[in-house]
Amino acid sequence: MIWRPFTQEKTTVPAIKIVRGEGIYLFSETGRKYMDMISSWWVNIHGHGNGEIAEAIHSQAKTLEHVIFTKFSHDPAEMLVENLKKLFPPNLSKFFFSDNGSTSVEVAIKMAYQYFRNMGTEKRNLFLCLEGGYHGDTFGAMSVAGKSSQYHGTFSELFFNSYPIGVPEYYEGVENVEEREDKIIEEWEQKLLAIGDRACAIIVEPLLQGAAGMKLYRPEFLEKLVHVVRSYGILVIFDEVMTGFYRTGKMFAMDHTNIIPDFICLSKGITGGFLPLGMTVTTKKVYDAFLSDDPCKTFIHGHSYTANPISCAAANKSLEILLRRETVENIGMISEFHKKAILKNIHRRRILGTMSAFDVGSSAQRDRLIESAFRRGIFLRPLGNTIYFLPPYCITEEELEKAYAIVNEFL
Repeated sequence: MIWRPFTQEKTTVPAIKIVRGEGIYLFSETGRKYMDMISSWWVNIHGHGNGEIAEAIHSQAKTLEHVIFTKFSHDPAEMLVENLKKLFPPNLSKFFFSDNGSTSVEVAIKMAYQYFRNMGTEKRNLFLCLEGGYHGDTFGAMSVAGKSSQYHGTFSELFFNSYPIGVPEYYEGVENVEEREDKIIEEWEQKLLAIGDRACAIIVEPLLQGAAGMKLYRPEFLEKLVHVVRSYGILVIFDEVMTGFYRTGKMFAMDHTNIIPDFICLSKGITGGFLPLGMTVTTKKVYDAFLSDDPCKTFIHGHSYTANPISCAAANKSLEILLRRETVENIGMISEFHKKAILKNIHRRRILGTMSAFDVGSSAQRDRLIESAFRRGIFLRPLGNTIYFLPPYCITEEELEKAYAIVNEFL
């Protein structure tokens, strides 16, 4: 029996077997087709069955399927680094490969902690995070989500110390958001007087907290917060696993701000949803702290499938497709469609780039909406009482109209 993720097997319905994917559609063994309006956990940015990425994988598999990434390197990994470097500020120049979002976060956490140890500052062992954050399911990633995490409470007694910072949520019609931002900043200016010199890093999902329910906060708040924590020498980690690769309307969520973090974590859309791949990007300053004749200062971390050539080939082709004019234009179309679309009887609507979310009044209403949409060929997966659209970039305006119309009819 298959044990599915995030699923209570006793009470759930049997899985629907999907036999094929094409564009935004999933096809079941019974012949039904469903619009994948959440990009299958946010990874299939170009939709399903993209022929160009499939061909790149096929070609690479015939050439070099895998090689240990210690003594050896290979073209697909080096090409991917060169392609990504063009998208980052010059000081984000060091790239460490892993194999998923959780591990890309784990790498950043471990690097930040060891950076201070290598620099002779061993007392920095605390992390700051945002309330409601989700950074993955490994123990480091769970720890920096905080002990109050709705996902990880079972394991909280095993976490290392992290300090959650309140999030001044932003949505249509919100009031007094600037006042709430200033209050949080003032509170943390006081708290950092006590713990600032013991804090190692702050980790945030920039602007958009996905698993928390597609919660938004303003770039202005993030800029103020980063300014305060950096005055204590605290490193800054941006978890862009979900927000990267144009999900927020720009290549990275950091591009909405004037912040250059010390670490960026990448995964999900990096291969277009074809294969697992993670990456942690950092600065020369951090990298140089690990260069030593002392073997204890080495970053002892790795994965069997580090920089897998087939995954890297998929990522290179996905990035090529992403940067094409027609893709960027369609991303713009999705963003504008979200802004103009009318939805009735909803709460706390928020839109950022290709993400559109709103809340409904009860779990019963949520369940009825999800089931009603599914019967009519629209696959959605709620987050609490939040309903959201996060479609592949190949979706058409007509398909968006259909999805919105079906949801609106229920509302």
